[in-house]
Amino acid sequence: MDMRWNLDVLYTSFDSPECKADWEKLCREMDEVKSWAGQNLQSKEDAVAKMETYLIKLTSALQTQARLYSFAELTASVDAKNTDALQLIERIQDQSVELVEPEVLFQKWLGSLENLEALISESPLLETHRFYLSELSEKSKYMLSEREEIILAKMKNTGSNAWTKLHEMLTSTLLVNITVDGEKKQLPLPVVRNMAYEKDAAVRKNAYEAELAAYKKIEESSAASLNGIKGEVITVAKLRGYDSPLDKTLKDSRMDKETLDAMLTAMRESLPAFHTYFRKKAELLGHANSQLPFYDLFAPVGEADMRFTYQEARDFIVKHFGSFSEKLANYAARAFDNKWIDAETREGKRGGAFCYNLHFVGESRIMANYTGSYNDVSTLAHELGHGYHGDCLVDEAFLNSDYPMPIAETASILCETIIAKAALAQATPDEAFAILENDISGASQVIVDIYSRYLFETELFARRENGSLSVQELKDIMLQAQKDAYGEGLDPSILHPYMWVCKPHYYSADFNFYNFPYAFGLLFAKGLYAEYLKRGDSFVEQYDQLLSVTGKQSIADVAAIMDVNVRSVDFWRNSLALVAKDIETFVELASSRQQ
Repeated sequence: MDMRWNLDVLYTSFDSPECKADWEKLCREMDEVKSWAGQNLQSKEDAVAKMETYLIKLTSALQTQARLYSFAELTASVDAKNTDALQLIERIQDQSVELVEPEVLFQKWLGSLENLEALISESPLLETHRFYLSELSEKSKYMLSEREEIILAKMKNTGSNAWTKLHEMLTSTLLVNITVDGEKKQLPLPVVRNMAYEKDAAVRKNAYEAELAAYKKIEESSAASLNGIKGEVITVAKLRGYDSPLDKTLKDSRMDKETLDAMLTAMRESLPAFHTYFRKKAELLGHANSQLPFYDLFAPVGEADMRFTYQEARDFIVKHFGSFSEKLANYAARAFDNKWIDAETREGKRGGAFCYNLHFVGESRIMANYTGSYNDVSTLAHELGHGYHGDCLVDEAFLNSDYPMPIAETASILCETIIAKAALAQATPDEAFAILENDISGASQVIVDIYSRYLFETELFARRENGSLSVQELKDIMLQAQKDAYGEGLDPSILHPYMWVCKPHYYSADFNFYNFPYAFGLLFAKGLYAEYLKRGDSFVEQYDQLLSVTGKQSIADVAAIMDVNVRSVDFWRNSLALVAKDIETFVELASSRQQ
């Protein structure tokens, strides 16, 4: 199978007539929105018609912008040095400033309407966008003046956006010096990081040491990027009147502090169970002190060496998605067969994996770095879950298709769970043990490692208030966060001080604390899967409905569709109890294998 995606649905090239025409169209539409807002938002007369006109004009401009930006961003993600892509990204970012003034004018005007809810009821178009308009009105109190907003937007392109691009370039082009089979090589960072899943312990340790050594080449530049981004975030949050960057993140996430605190409480309570898992895995791998070195976190255990060709991965995923619903299986088949996935590892390609939903064409694109492990299959299932989420939103208005971070991980982790559970049902004892361990390993990353990342970012923001942090400070904070989260489960002398370099989640001014949403997604998905097991087919239609409204409801209201109270610690405890039960099973099976 072809392991590279096809982007022709967007454009065939940056020089294509369609790409050039859309750039001209975008310039016109931006001018039209700006001109219209300047002329028509000076009074509250004809408010319904004005809201309708604005929504139509804005949607058209944003869809054109999204098509151009998606093409450039997707191209750059697999070819970091593509100058055409990088130039278009920069042009779009520079030009997007033109939308700031009309957006600020409209939001402030909207916030001044005393009878907004009643006005919305007068129009089907406005009713469709009720949540969008109400949320804009509520957030208008955090807006600065038009002039200040424009200045901030322009400065961002030479500030945080520039730092983000620098970090992407550093990590995607970093070559790691490593000896493989007695031969000295230079390999892309994602290839070396994927060696953490290799069966050979010497390979895992060698890759870990080579990875950490490689970061020394970019540690100062990465620290400068991180300090620049977080410093800007703190300044802007204060200017807007937010209590903190976390306060802003929660409001942007349509989530309240009560929900976050309830989830974090349950997560902290669950850490001892994960520590037990790490120590048992350390025993299986022969570590005398029963503490796991960081480089063995993802080591395969058991006799089963589960490897999949890309074709086998495709068939495996489609088949088992079908056990949940035909719609989900059909979506996955389309994604594979229509070249929506770029899975090949190569130099210049970004590490990790992501899904990019293209609402305006009803498709998605998935990037992965596939090497054939079961974990890679699970990762593909995860990203296809994101894509399926987007597929459930296809019939929603464009402005209602943007869902908040915490709910974003629900469909992806549910798909991981489907794959793991379905695979377990037909696996050999050795394969079942490997699948169970992989599932727990994934959960440990989303609970324990994510908790360490939350602790790291919390401390990072606290210290950044007083000035830039040195490389050593960043390393020290990360090590302490890992010790606090992993506890006695990991060898404290063999941790990962550079996790702040390799995780791109820290390097976006728009997505701070992009860590707890993963935990929310895992635990919410676990709870939903338990409901699915109780209700069967009747669950699926309601689940699809839940995904379809995630762009136009708060998280608490979305969860309420399934009669879930996310502000209750007990809900999160119940979900974590499912993982704890898996850990108990793992420990029992591991102990029997040791006899």
